[in-house]
Amino acid sequence: MKRNLLAIAIPALLVAAGANASIEVWNKDGNKVDFYGRVKAANHITDRGQEDEGDDTSARLGMSGQTQITDGITGYGRWEYEAKAGKDSSNEVRYAFAGLNFGDAGSFDYGRNDGVLKAITAYTDVLPEFGGEAANNSWNVLSARTKAVATYRNNNFFGLTDDLSFALQYADNGDNSNKFREDAIRGESREAYGANVQWRIFDTGLTAGAGYAQTSNSHNRQSTWATGLKYDNYNLYLGATYFQSKFKDSVTRQWIDEDDDVLYEKNVDAKIRGFELVAQYGIDLPVGRLTPSLAYVQHKVKYDSAHFVYDNTRYTSHGVNSPLAKYVSLGATYDLNKNFSAIVEYKFNLLDRKDIGAALNTKTQRDRHLNKPGTKDVLGVGLIYQF
Repeated sequence: MKRNLLAIAIPALLVAAGANASIEVWNKDGNKVDFYGRVKAANHITDRGQEDEGDDTSARLGMSGQTQITDGITGYGRWEYEAKAGKDSSNEVRYAFAGLNFGDAGSFDYGRNDGVLKAITAYTDVLPEFGGEAANNSWNVLSARTKAVATYRNNNFFGLTDDLSFALQYADNGDNSNKFREDAIRGESREAYGANVQWRIFDTGLTAGAGYAQTSNSHNRQSTWATGLKYDNYNLYLGATYFQSKFKDSVTRQWIDEDDDVLYEKNVDAKIRGFELVAQYGIDLPVGRLTPSLAYVQHKVKYDSAHFVYDNTRYTSHGVNSPLAKYVSLGATYDLNKNFSAIVEYKFNLLDRKDIGAALNTKTQRDRHLNKPGTKDVLGVGLIYQF
């Protein structure tokens, strides 16, 4: 990057308070560079020991750019970094990809990007502080931000209509699903494929979308399909999504436990189903805009049985049909202007103590016989500055 570009970019970042949406630091001869960022100071107030209890402060900084190559071809790239400042501080490169846009023929890019199903699950990933269980988890295929993905997108169906769009995606050992954790330990590679299609239904404000993705290796297969519907018009937003993930194991795995006993495990087919509903309404005020939010989220896991051999004795566990997530959300976002917002959200946790989701939500079990903190309600509050 030229020194004069840096001379413009650094002072621009320091005076970001006067900007809207992003800072354009370079726009000349078909080349354009924008910087954007966000600082969120937030806290989750709930019973100690719950997984999402405590500070949720973070900061993001990103850059997007494009360059005109020919009259019909544009190169583009995006990078975004997040640093968490809470008690569990960690850093993450959220996006890092580059590609070419061929106009009506579509675009192609490669790098760390959203999984192809995230375009559908994002219909309900709009809550002030919580939400996003279908969009960011370890049981769906190509639903979250994913590394090593090649993506083709066409946003106007080859120039025929602006109402129809679709995307195709291939992941080279980059999927986020939980099966990949055991692959990483063994040093194996797994591919994933996915596609989505979205239809903006004329001028009604309605958009319908659907997607499918799958991955497999020599001994198991995993697939996810998702569908959604959203309405965004006249200050009213309504969103609904439904998804289903299937897991199928075809061989028995073997390992040695700490007592040198040989254990075997074989699971029958398992399914995870979930749906999410969101309603929001924007109200213009003398200063800023208030958007109340109401949502219901429920995800369940189900499998029939599992077979084990322990020290030459065969065991069979009973099946499972239990919620992973179940809650009602009531909240609001108050946008004082385009750069500063206040958020509040109360999650009414509907999980029972025996549910799998309650165990997953429990970070520290203080009383193993009585109460699980993972069943407690959560209040989220925060302030957001963005440019």
